[in-house]
Amino acid sequence: MAFSMAGGGARGPQINVTPLIDVLLTLIIMFMLVVSMDKEYQEKAQIPQPNQKQTAVERQSRTVVIEVVWTAKDVPPKVKINREDVRWEDLDARLTQIYVTRAEKVAFVRGDADVDFQYVADVIDVAHHAGVQRVGLLTKDRMVEGE
Repeated sequence: MAFSMAGGGARGPQINVTPLIDVLLTLIIMFMLVVSMDKEYQEKAQIPQPNQKQTAVERQSRTVVIEVVWTAKDVPPKVKINREDVRWEDLDARLTQIYVTRAEKVAFVRGDADVDFQYVADVIDVAHHAGVQRVGLLTKDRMVEGE
């Protein structure tokens, strides 16, 4: 037979707090919902809408392709921006003029297979100097939409 002499057993009434915690969490969730539905705490966002009257030609002008076209041996290649001939001396000014108002500062560079890569690197350097942040290289068989 075993019995305990050291005052075991319950030391008095104990409160079960589980239902109280459930009520507390429910109240917290309800307050969060009520506050989130209040107009004062909502964010007001104005999203710009595209112009419905914008033509397809204006949409294509967003893409800028700089081409380095081989002409002849021992002659510097020609440079074209969106198939428009540009002189090497005017390339920096023309790119600066294009990218001064643009939010997207992205350009694509395509070089002919016969062109020395130094000319393509020069075009990339001039593009960075004119404000272009990202430059993509296009291969001969890849065409940008609208070309």
